[in-house]
Amino acid sequence: MWRFLSTRIAMGALTILATTVLVTLLIHAVPGDPVQIMYAQSQGTTPEQIEEVRRSLGLDRSIPVQYAMFMERLLQGDLGTTIRGGQPVLDVILQRLPNTLVLACSAMFIAIVIGIPIGFLAAYREGSLVDTGLMILAIAGISMPHFWLGLMLLFFFALELGWLPVSGNGPLNLILPALTLGLSNAAIFARLTRSSMIDVMHQDFVQTAYAKGLPKSLVLRRHVLRAGFLPVVTMMGLQFAFMMGGAIVVENIFSWNGVGRMAVEAIFQRDYPVIQGFILTFSVVVVVVAIGIDALYAVLDPRIRRA
Repeated sequence: MWRFLSTRIAMGALTILATTVLVTLLIHAVPGDPVQIMYAQSQGTTPEQIEEVRRSLGLDRSIPVQYAMFMERLLQGDLGTTIRGGQPVLDVILQRLPNTLVLACSAMFIAIVIGIPIGFLAAYREGSLVDTGLMILAIAGISMPHFWLGLMLLFFFALELGWLPVSGNGPLNLILPALTLGLSNAAIFARLTRSSMIDVMHQDFVQTAYAKGLPKSLVLRRHVLRAGFLPVVTMMGLQFAFMMGGAIVVENIFSWNGVGRMAVEAIFQRDYPVIQGFILTFSVVVVVVAIGIDALYAVLDPRIRRA
């Protein structure tokens, strides 16, 4: 178990290390002078100020030296300062990151609570009209883009019915963006749960359990559900990363004050230190969640622990 986790942690550390290289090279991927692009819309910027920004970002040094400077600051918890406002990038991210995590976790909760029971019911009624209807609904849910679903929910529940606020960061403001992210992912969980449960139901150990006279409810709960849940656990980690990415669109639709909205604002403002900090923070969150999912997978499947 510990060897398994240590391997996953080492792989996660290498992933983050590779991300730091990409983040350092990001500013050089922009055609032209990145500092000139940053201040293209600013009035009255002197050449001395532009040169000072270039020096503070380390752009007057070679790329290996820039990477070494970036890693030195990073190990000290310093992601630089924002171009607009001069605030520490880490402070700006930490102010908004909890909102994005709350949104992603709420959407994951909705996806699990809705998707897994629907998938289990469809598998239990395999081949019936219930199964067909639920899977058609799931396909429709997967096919809906986040921006379209978000706008439809906003139109009906906020504008037409007036039940929920249009934008903001209160508890009621969380409902519509969480539903937007959660419903499409619920459809994915439903399809995966159905296929996984059906595969387990047809395996020999389940048929043996039935042959021994065990009650159907006990077989489903103790054998089918646990074995069939393993692929779903794996998908949870992948979908959480997908939700974090989808939050960029959803946060801007509902004016949710998270890091996704911050990243879009930084892109329009050409605030490269913020963009770099966002990418690095995103990768760290995804790696941590992936390691947690792997640990849960090892708990559910004894073969991984023994290996």
